[in-house]
Amino acid sequence: MTLRPAQISDASSIAALSLEVWISTYLKRGVSPFFADYVLDMFTAANAEKFIADPSEFVMVSQNDEGIDGFIRVSAGGKPPVNGCSDLQIATFYVQPRHHGKGIGSRLLDAALGHCRATQADTVWLTTNAENAPAIAFYLRKGFEHVGETHFRIGMESYLNNVYSSRLN
Repeated sequence: MTLRPAQISDASSIAALSLEVWISTYLKRGVSPFFADYVLDMFTAANAEKFIADPSEFVMVSQNDEGIDGFIRVSAGGKPPVNGCSDLQIATFYVQPRHHGKGIGSRLLDAALGHCRATQADTVWLTTNAENAPAIAFYLRKGFEHVGETHFRIGMESYLNNVYSSRLN
């Protein structure tokens, strides 16, 4: 496994991995047209190219012999959903489910936290679905604290998300 900064040529792999992870994490009982339309619109190579090329984004990928098996994206400049958080957000953090437990997530998170520390920010925050117990357990093990709640919206639908923050100093 190698960690490296994402390149524009990674965009289609990042889009495909995002589709796989999102669907396997959140659509446990089937894929409705509502969610199919969302993921096919959101997780595209064109959208990945945009955030890879954006200088306010930090995107690191994990690559094995066959391709990308995970990535993390830190976004700067956004407004946090709760007080006391910096403008640094772990916006996306996906590892293929079949590669969970191999240390990929820990290495990607360590790289992202290193990047965040280099910016001199006090904290970094993220959100995760309030029912995503494996992710919540991972973040708590890594020293993140539950600091609030927000909602993830798709159209008129709203889903409870927890907000987690980590001190960087």
